[in-house]
Amino acid sequence: MTVSVVRRGDGSYPALLAQIPDPPSRLWLRGDAPPELLDRPAVAIVGARACSGYGRSVARLLATEAAAAGAVVISGMARGVDGEAHRGALAAGGATVAVLGCGIDRDYPAAHAELAGAIVAAGGLVVSEYEPGVEPAPWRFPARNRIIAGLARATVVVEARERSGALITADFALEDGREVLAVPGEITSALSAGTNALLRIGATPATTSADVLEALGLEAQPPAQTIPDDPVAAAVLNAVRAGAGTPDELSRATGVGAGEIAAALALLELAGAVAVDEGMVRSTIAR
Repeated sequence: MTVSVVRRGDGSYPALLAQIPDPPSRLWLRGDAPPELLDRPAVAIVGARACSGYGRSVARLLATEAAAAGAVVISGMARGVDGEAHRGALAAGGATVAVLGCGIDRDYPAAHAELAGAIVAAGGLVVSEYEPGVEPAPWRFPARNRIIAGLARATVVVEARERSGALITADFALEDGREVLAVPGEITSALSAGTNALLRIGATPATTSADVLEALGLEAQPPAQTIPDDPVAAAVLNAVRAGAGTPDELSRATGVGAGEIAAALALLELAGAVAVDEGMVRSTIAR
């Protein structure tokens, strides 16, 4: 395990992180990637630990598209949205950075030790302001979130309850003068209460990967045209290809309720697999 440290004032200290109100005096790095990785255009993708299946899929899709366009994906290696963001970047063959709220030698949660290894093996970094041996503690994670926001040009919140830690990351990003995006969610879902609140106060809606890339100043790439790994989305896409053109027709063809149809269509639109125009749905990819 290669561990190094950069100090504030060093030429290798991340320039964006140095601009926040309370930058860490030093940053421990685990991995063989050079510190310059932390100066590449980066997006933070964060959200609920106990996220929905929809949240997992959207986090992975947005991360995959961002990484494919050359962005570094930053997150906190937590369960749920964070882990899916890292996995999405890895799936695209891109770089991702995990920021810990404990010592640089720890994998937290322990269940993500394999994910941490994959991040490092793929040319990414695990970083922390805490030296080896420091135990995780509840107060360290909000402090960790300022680093996640500070390393990124923009922060995307996928799902968040009203008092989610992801909203703390968004608050830090706003204080840093960075752009905050939020994925719109169902108004009846507690997991969308935080993201929808961000939209009410002016966060940019993240409805496609192009929204994220625009916030990073990167050129939008053609849709990946990858069908989401979701059985309902796959069934809906098959029904669209068979001729179903409205949500009601899709519901009858698949036997799935209106809410699940809407979620599946959102995933398929993000993947560039379908387009919805004035209530009509059409496939945009070859069979």
